[in-house]
Amino acid sequence: QVQFVESGGGLVQPGGSLRLSCAASISIFSIYTMGWYRQAPGKQRELVAIIRSGGRTNYADSVKGRFTISRDNAENTVYLQMNSLKPEDTAVYYCNSDLGSLGRPRAQYSWGQGTQVTVSS
Repeated sequence: QVQFVESGGGLVQPGGSLRLSCAASISIFSIYTMGWYRQAPGKQRELVAIIRSGGRTNYADSVKGRFTISRDNAENTVYLQMNSLKPEDTAVYYCNSDLGSLGRPRAQYSWGQGTQVTVSS
């Protein structure tokens, strides 16, 4: 059974940084396109960053230039470095394998518990 365990969230002041990690229990992790998603209170879950098996990345306009997605295939882990955080980045962050694209995401597996990111002074 595929599982994702997200960690690294917390409370941070505007302008601060956090690094999220997602450990995936997937065989042959390296072949999967992985994405970071977030869901703010009262809003739909959205895909904010994606990294393909070859390392190509794409970002939602709302995070472009501030967030960086990366992966360590040896550790079956995907990361999200978040800089210059804003209050509107407050959300629960999840990772998943994605079969779609940034504009039309399609998460492949069940969701993990996510990790809460709160940006507030």
